[in-house]
Amino acid sequence: MGRSMDQTGDPLFFLAMVAFISLSGALMPGPVFATAVAKGYEDRNAGLKIAAGHAVIEVPLIIAIFLGFEAVLKDENVFALIGIVGGVFLLYMGISMFRTKLDGDKVQGSRLRPFTAGLVLTAVNPYFLVWWATVGASLIGVAAGYGLLMLPIFAAVHLSCDLGWLQFVSFSVNRSRSFITGKRYKLLFAACGAILVTFALYFMLSSLNLMLS
Repeated sequence: MGRSMDQTGDPLFFLAMVAFISLSGALMPGPVFATAVAKGYEDRNAGLKIAAGHAVIEVPLIIAIFLGFEAVLKDENVFALIGIVGGVFLLYMGISMFRTKLDGDKVQGSRLRPFTAGLVLTAVNPYFLVWWATVGASLIGVAAGYGLLMLPIFAAVHLSCDLGWLQFVSFSVNRSRSFITGKRYKLLFAACGAILVTFALYFMLSSLNLMLS
């Protein structure tokens, strides 16, 4: 991955494609989305903080893939280990959301801060790593074909899509606080908890199946 690929296409078209692919992934409901919803209830800038934590993992990962380390991410043992650890963590977060209570304007439950949640949720998601080892690696290879300057531009476009969407989600939830009360509040956090528990079980079952096969 360290050497450039031949490239003759329009760089603006490439960046538009990166934005489209990045947004299509960001818009899919998942652990990070559910956390942005839950944390956004109390903090309107939770999405920005979650995206910052996400970037702490993602930027070094982009550099590592550019240097040729994507093969490590495809290792089945690495996938299985991250899946088990990630599943346990998501299960904890999901159960915590089911148990949250509203005390005035404060959410009583998991005290994991948005930045930390974004960092950890990214690090323990095996499918996030697989995406970067496959689709992401291909995009990095194309970006490298335009020269080294394109790599930080590529990373900035990708990260801005995550940041924009997650901030929109958390800000929208925060602005709707007066509507999300009583049963609606319980339903919101139950839905977020259900998403996290579902992914937790999926991660762990996938990893166990891989280990036993």
